[in-house]
Amino acid sequence: MNELTDIARRSYLAYVDKNRAAIEAVIADDFHFTSPLDNRIDRRTYFERCWPGSETISDFRFIRLVQEGDEVFVTYEGTATPGRRFRNTEVLTVRDGKIVEAEVYFGWNVPHEAPAGGFIDQAGRGENS
Repeated sequence: MNELTDIARRSYLAYVDKNRAAIEAVIADDFHFTSPLDNRIDRRTYFERCWPGSETISDFRFIRLVQEGDEVFVTYEGTATPGRRFRNTEVLTVRDGKIVEAEVYFGWNVPHEAPAGGFIDQAGRGENS
């Protein structure tokens, strides 16, 4: 494991451990966070909006932790209480030992709500293709 992937891993484990000091140690003062619901929010807003979610996170299983330059690509399966599982991919930019940017791409629930070989239609019912 290298330094950048270690920093990424520590940021997720802080959620599992409910350890705000641990995540603050790896999030830069000029940090920005983008997701399908958030457009480049700042560090303060991130902690107001996102950190309360740590109360429901019980585990992360890392599928991919890949460094490319100053970015770490992370795909994980998360577990939230009471046992809801989900998969996301994130791109973290790390500079000077701190995460300065996070881009989150929401995935799906685990197990997938659509049947194998199928899809979810607009009304949310599983359909076969």
